[in-house]
Amino acid sequence: MRLGVLDVGSNTVHLQVVDAHPGARPSPATNQKVELRLHEYLNKEGEITAEGVALLEESIADAISHAKEFQTEEILAFATSAIRDAKNGKDILDQINKKFEIDLQVLSGDDEAQMTFLAVRRWLGWSSGRLLVLDIGGGSLEIAVGDDERAEATISLPLGASRLTREYLDSDPHTSKEIKALETFVYDAIKQSLPEDISKHIADHFVATSKTFRTLARLGEHWFEDNPKYLKINSLTKMIPKLQDMSNKQRAELPGVSQSRARQIVAGAIVARNVMERLHINELEICPWALREGIVLRWLDWMER
Repeated sequence: MRLGVLDVGSNTVHLQVVDAHPGARPSPATNQKVELRLHEYLNKEGEITAEGVALLEESIADAISHAKEFQTEEILAFATSAIRDAKNGKDILDQINKKFEIDLQVLSGDDEAQMTFLAVRRWLGWSSGRLLVLDIGGGSLEIAVGDDERAEATISLPLGASRLTREYLDSDPHTSKEIKALETFVYDAIKQSLPEDISKHIADHFVATSKTFRTLARLGEHWFEDNPKYLKINSLTKMIPKLQDMSNKQRAELPGVSQSRARQIVAGAIVARNVMERLHINELEICPWALREGIVLRWLDWMER
């Protein structure tokens, strides 16, 4: 059947349409993405502004229209940290679900980590052993570890690339004071928040998903001739000073770095390096499947029951 996965994230509203049935690999049919950056529409009270809500509804309307054009039979809609964290998030959800007759649900951070972990496990298979999976989104960092299709331990931290850029990196280029403050915050947050079952993970295979990690791996290829399917801690450590010294315009001219991603990549790189160092990871494999694929796989599993 043809499924639409509508991902209302911190950076984008992304519709991915796939042909899927139980026991088969989901096959992409089409996708549509709008760069919205909902975190930038939060007011001082922690609410998404009327302008942000209007743009969100416009993006969802376009996505639903696109899904219908491609004869999508069902839309699986979910929202992540931007709406999860907004004080008016529930009201926005109720309004959207009533207006568009969909069932947009907020995923918890642990749900995000579990769904992503499932996607990685299915992509890599059982031979990959005990997995540790990292995902840096716009609003949060998810970590999951386990031997099976369900992670034994997960954690979600408010260390997303978009969120941290908005809160710490105002200047262009970034100042050394801003970078130092961000480095200190990220280091302390990771050091104080990781539970023992994640910090002592005993994993065999280290995997990363998300656009942030893919972009960093691509930069590793560009500057150091690394394999873009992997991100090495040594290369990441060397690329961060390069990225910090650039303007947003200069970063946007790098291969694989979009205009919107150029603003966030420094914060994303700092989070990536800190978590890799804390978990003693020398190299991450980049997995092309992530949260959206996990949503589809979980839904197909449910339909088989």
